[in-house]
Amino acid sequence: MPGAVARLKRRREFLRVAAARRKAVTPGMVVQACDGEGETTRVGFTASRKVGNAVLRNRARRRLKALAEELLPQRGLASTDYVLIARQATVERGFGDLRRDLESALDRLARKRSDQT
Repeated sequence: MPGAVARLKRRREFLRVAAARRKAVTPGMVVQACDGEGETTRVGFTASRKVGNAVLRNRARRRLKALAEELLPQRGLASTDYVLIARQATVERGFGDLRRDLESALDRLARKRSDQT
């Protein structure tokens, strides 16, 4: 699948990203980031029960996956792990608005990383 990024799948990987405490909150999602362990950009997705029932959580994750496959290869930082967390608004929010949310979150996280170095 062209443009696909590697996936975070293990709980400890998600916890490591959360422990880095670098995040950007937007109306449609929360994006967490930390320096990766390899050269590739990796991404994980999560949606809590606050988002809704299983159907709504799966829909939210699918929308986040589509955005990540579209934007992370160009806009994501190399050797960075991201976790995209769905919010209640993820399901109803327009796809263009979600795209802008992810773009602004990635920009803010890139600035935070450059400020730290």
